[in-house]
Amino acid sequence: MSQPQILMIEDEPVVARSLQAGLSREGFVVTWKSSGAEGLEYAQKSSPHLVLLDIRLPDGSGFDFCRQMRQMGLHQPVIMLTARYDEMDKVLGLEMGADDYVTKPFGLRELVSRIRAQLRRAYGDYAIAESATLMVADLVLDLASGQARRGGQIIALTPVEFRLLSYLARHRGQALTRTQIVEAVWGYAPDLESEKAIKVHIRHLREKIENDPSHPELLLTVPGIGYRLASEVMKP
Repeated sequence: MSQPQILMIEDEPVVARSLQAGLSREGFVVTWKSSGAEGLEYAQKSSPHLVLLDIRLPDGSGFDFCRQMRQMGLHQPVIMLTARYDEMDKVLGLEMGADDYVTKPFGLRELVSRIRAQLRRAYGDYAIAESATLMVADLVLDLASGQARRGGQIIALTPVEFRLLSYLARHRGQALTRTQIVEAVWGYAPDLESEKAIKVHIRHLREKIENDPSHPELLLTVPGIGYRLASEVMKP
């Protein structure tokens, strides 16, 4: 991926122009849209590699636009931008399908690092470099296409959910700590917020892959450690 295409949905011109110039110097092609509706239309037509999405927009909440993107079948990584540091903002963003979250003010170096981590994991590690298939019981993960199936049924996963599930599948049967998961899936040192993010994504995954999410048989919690993906499903 020589020149990643970035869609930035940001209503503050000063912030948008500064980010556009800075990211362009780093080798990204940045398209700026100042409203959520314009951003959704562009994303649907042009399929950018990644979306930078501000939470506060003139025509609605970035949370709602993120949810609409996922409902439209757009699964490219989304990094939420906000001036507020509120735990509920981050949780809500993840609930809507966001992959990462950056709080203003932030440094360009931090943002570039997070963008590259998301692009590497969404495209480099899974869509290009790998062609293997991981199988756990009747759960099948196709690393080349980024597609998951269970019992022959396709499961709609966000990029971060697929990365998380794939990492657990590579180490199926092994108890993995939250620190290991954050470093492998998100690409940076864990903190309190990232550990909370894991819980959100684990719950979402269980709702999608488990026959009964309230009594998981595949994605298991290991008390005091973290999580593990069962190597096989126990028969009733």
